[in-house]
Amino acid sequence: MSALVKKVICTQCHNACRLAATVDNGRLVSVDPDREFPGAKSSYPITSACPRRRNVLEYFYHPGRLNYPLRRTGGRGENKWEPVSWDDALSEIGARLRRIIGEHGPEAVATTSGTGRTHDEIRQRFFNLLGSPNHTGAGQICYGPFCVMSHVLFGWRLFPVVRDNTRCILLWGGGGPRYWDVFWKSAVRARKENGAKIIVVDPRGIDSVRHADLWLQIRPGTDCALALGMIRHIIEEGLYNKPFVEKWCHGFDELRERASGFTSNRVAEITGVPSDKIRLAAEWYATLTPGVTNHGMGIEHLPSVIETLHAHFALSALCGNVDEKGGDIFTTPYPGIVHEQAIAAHERLSEEQIKKTLGIDRFRLMSRKGFDLVQTHVSRVYGNEAYNRTSYEVFAHGPTLYRAILTGKPYPVRGLITLSSNPMVTAPNTRLVYQAIKSLDLYVVMDFFMTPSAQLADFVLPATTYLERPWLWTYSGVVGSERAMPKSVQGAYDRRDDFDFWRGLGLELGQGTDWPWESLEALYDYRLRPIGLNFEEFMSRGGFLSSPKEPRRYEKSGFATATGKIELSSRTLAALGYDPLPAFREPPESPYSRPDLAETYPLILITGGRHLPFYHSEHRQVNSMRKMHPDPIVQIHPDTASRLGINEGDWVWIETARGRIEQKCRLFEGIDPRVVHVQHGWWFPEEDGADPSLHGVWKSNSNVLTDDDPEVCNPVSGGWALRTMLCKVYKER
Repeated sequence: MSALVKKVICTQCHNACRLAATVDNGRLVSVDPDREFPGAKSSYPITSACPRRRNVLEYFYHPGRLNYPLRRTGGRGENKWEPVSWDDALSEIGARLRRIIGEHGPEAVATTSGTGRTHDEIRQRFFNLLGSPNHTGAGQICYGPFCVMSHVLFGWRLFPVVRDNTRCILLWGGGGPRYWDVFWKSAVRARKENGAKIIVVDPRGIDSVRHADLWLQIRPGTDCALALGMIRHIIEEGLYNKPFVEKWCHGFDELRERASGFTSNRVAEITGVPSDKIRLAAEWYATLTPGVTNHGMGIEHLPSVIETLHAHFALSALCGNVDEKGGDIFTTPYPGIVHEQAIAAHERLSEEQIKKTLGIDRFRLMSRKGFDLVQTHVSRVYGNEAYNRTSYEVFAHGPTLYRAILTGKPYPVRGLITLSSNPMVTAPNTRLVYQAIKSLDLYVVMDFFMTPSAQLADFVLPATTYLERPWLWTYSGVVGSERAMPKSVQGAYDRRDDFDFWRGLGLELGQGTDWPWESLEALYDYRLRPIGLNFEEFMSRGGFLSSPKEPRRYEKSGFATATGKIELSSRTLAALGYDPLPAFREPPESPYSRPDLAETYPLILITGGRHLPFYHSEHRQVNSMRKMHPDPIVQIHPDTASRLGINEGDWVWIETARGRIEQKCRLFEGIDPRVVHVQHGWWFPEEDGADPSLHGVWKSNSNVLTDDDPEVCNPVSGGWALRTMLCKVYKER
């Protein structure tokens, strides 16, 4: 058999690079950049250098890959397993779920998801048909708030695209290298070739600061005050786009009043950013148009995430950078196809069950209440395209879910299914998560490798990677991905797609008539049928359809909001019972809000900065990648380290009121002496998997330090802070 080349989409990070996988006699030979794909010229240097792509053979053929379903034989966490067939595993899981549902109702079954790189519309279909609203995941603090607030204010999802005419790039909170490579490469080119200005807002002197024309080194958690200060200066100096604001913005006078107290001098006192830099940043962004704003994850990890995004988006609106070539454009999916939301079958979840969503009484914006309210306006303007809204805008509240598991209040949650996530590492307050999972009647995990979370499961199921499954991605246009490697090889492995798992479980629970497709390819045939293609034909034509690009579409249809305008003062937030305007709140755990705690924990802790070659909690078992970054790193300013008797390379304890972890010190002058940064996502696959070690999950995991108390979560979205905690650091003795 001659070698075959299959077009695939890599989902080992969020760049979703199109690659070409070469398969010879059933064995994966190489995975290379797809030079035939549109845009390959600009993305080739990134995909060519990517360590995840270069080490994919070691990853795919790793001896630690899960190959067959496993059933727990010992106590929970004892790391004792036996192989079981897929049929038997699904049958037993289905029987135990029926028992839980019979005793407590379908809402007693919940699920945790990851970062949107799998098929969450299929997960949502299963749970909506089941009758459970309790889906939680990382999307609550990762891109979900960005999407939902973009829809709330603009009626669609903004997407910063740097063009030749872009004159200003406002990079807020880590949106440069390590997060979104394609955007950053375009930004650097615009600065070099066209003289665009780059403004970076970040408490750390990350890679992007080296290319910045202006760096605003902000005190963590004060971003909303900075944005309000820039808004005030732009308005008071008359620098905003008056014709655009008068015609297309609702609530300008209210926003002006809200921002009026945030003088540059006051904001300088709050944020630590000099007042002249605040004014200069505002003037550049307002006058060097069109401009783009990219917020990274820094904002989404703040306790004031919703308020900060609100103010951040208001800057784009005031300066007329919305849906403008060279500015923040609206992504438009390819029209006519069946979009993800139609597959999710939200209409099948009854109002009675929606009301049982954990946390919906308090955190309404990112629940079905907020989703449905926004959707009424989006559907009115965009029709079928409205059904391309992301699955990670609808959640139960994670911290409330884990508390319900432990306490049975407001009702019992006894079954949990984890797919494409690792809550023992990625959910806040690891000790509470551990206690909750240990108390479950049924815990099921589906993953590529054994993880700390999987060690606590009753069943561990092997998942297919992006190389073993097809994918249809509809973001701006449609991109397809072929199945390069089989999901099952006799005597070698039997892994399954998300679709196979959710459909198989659905059949066990009587959902048969609602799963007419037998495979992902068949489902994709169904989704493409309205435009006259099946999935095979689509891929044979290149696997790509570009959506129509129409800047300023709002001039024909208005914005998909209650007022038909950009809502600087949000009718949606007001209807949900929240403040319709952005408001600055001091972080609930800071030297100013908790001076008593700061006596014991005097330093400000931030977590979550991305670091190659890993992505979130993945890839640490791949030896070639681990050699590139063997240890977890805490960044400390040299002056702070000297005062604490800490040297470069020392292992140190980082402690908060929740617990302590150890990481290796790296002296870093690009951080404020009052601030330390710990890397997230750390566990040690090489260490003992049995409880209490659980692959070293307690040693260096930043979420041992974080707080998920609903009282300190964001009051609108329920998001939890991964930054702005108080800590102390001391050398290991």
